[in-house]
Amino acid sequence: MAAAVAVAFRDDLTESRGRNEDKRRLMHITEIMRGRSPTFSFEFFPPKTPQAAETLYQTIRDLESYMPDFVSVTYGAGGSTRELTHDLVERIQHTTKLDPIPHLTCVCHNEEEIETILRRYAKSAIGNILALGGDRPAGMAYDKSRDSFQHAIDLVKFVRCFNESGAHPHRRGFGIGVAGFPEGHPATPNRLVEMDYFKAKVDAGADYIVTQLFFDNRDFLDFRERCALAGVHVPIIAGIMPITSFGGLKRMAELAGGARFPAKLLRALQPCQNDPEMVRRAGIQYALEQCHDLMANNVAGIHFYTLNRSDATRTIFDSLGIPRHRNLQASSV
Repeated sequence: MAAAVAVAFRDDLTESRGRNEDKRRLMHITEIMRGRSPTFSFEFFPPKTPQAAETLYQTIRDLESYMPDFVSVTYGAGGSTRELTHDLVERIQHTTKLDPIPHLTCVCHNEEEIETILRRYAKSAIGNILALGGDRPAGMAYDKSRDSFQHAIDLVKFVRCFNESGAHPHRRGFGIGVAGFPEGHPATPNRLVEMDYFKAKVDAGADYIVTQLFFDNRDFLDFRERCALAGVHVPIIAGIMPITSFGGLKRMAELAGGARFPAKLLRALQPCQNDPEMVRRAGIQYALEQCHDLMANNVAGIHFYTLNRSDATRTIFDSLGIPRHRNLQASSV
């Protein structure tokens, strides 16, 4: 099924490349963020079946009219969806008005593979990436010691070297993003040591930060303040995932490597847990309140984890009254 989806991506790209070739704008993340404050963006993941692909295509069509500042595309555990990710990124770049930012991970990759991917993205005028540690692949033997990149900082350094080689068409190379963890990184319970590691990762060449999802804004604001105290001054984009089903709570926690659910959120959801529509409304309302509070606290950007569906995100956008416009002028390269 996944192979069929990949072929469909490439066929659609071939048909549409000509009429959209003039849309090959090239904007570094610093230029994108300079034009809007806060920025608003969405995350998609590559579909594995034709049915899932249709759902995603509809989501992209629904959300394109909102003109987000960028959209990100995830990478499966161990790079399991790497080709689907590459194809989806190029399809978005060449057939829509959206700016795609692909995820790139350390797991199951060597330097030659990463360089090939970077050259492919540079050729397609992709301006930015998100460099991540990545999830361990499930259901297969995995020896982390064989990876060329042991941690995200190693991947950031490699992309930085690629940028310095002049192989990217933008004079600054790829804009490099890294993940932030407002509730703490699950692998580093010592929060002081964690911040040392995090600062080193940013100092290695990161231009911006996108956080894991969180449900208590105090965690985000505390994380932002601790970053400032540590000398981390790149923009921090808040990751928000609206809850649309009660059963999704546990799945969300697993996706984030563990997430805290404030009593206020549980108090809103538990009375209506047997009514899916009421749960959806309560979850969206909670996320909307999070966004209002983040904007009141001068957040640099809000990144919506859409789960490839548009209804919750569109409801929040409409309620926030965000104007549907954006500066699409490409920078000089």
